[in-house]
Amino acid sequence: MITCYIRYIIDPAKLPEFEHYGKLWIPLVNKFGGQHHGYFLPSEGANNVALALFSFPTLAAYEQHRMQMMDDPECQSAFKYAEEHKCIVSYERSFFRPVMA
Repeated sequence: MITCYIRYIIDPAKLPEFEHYGKLWIPLVNKFGGQHHGYFLPSEGANNVALALFSFPTLAAYEQHRMQMMDDPECQSAFKYAEEHKCIVSYERSFFRPVMA
């Protein structure tokens, strides 16, 4: 299993728009074989940092998802939403693998 961690820098004045964006992506990740663990919005501390976590069985499965979403109208609509509303300033993506006993 591989888990993708995305750290977003968001516009705090557009938190409702970013929340809507996150709600668009959760079913889309699941649609392509991933398991979304949710978006995490600012509460205490920094008001411009949000997170998303989702997992795929393998890195290859994640890459397949990336290719599929480029041709998917719902995914393209979600990308367009963020672009039009400018709720995301920047983001960084990292991948993690679990250590199990």
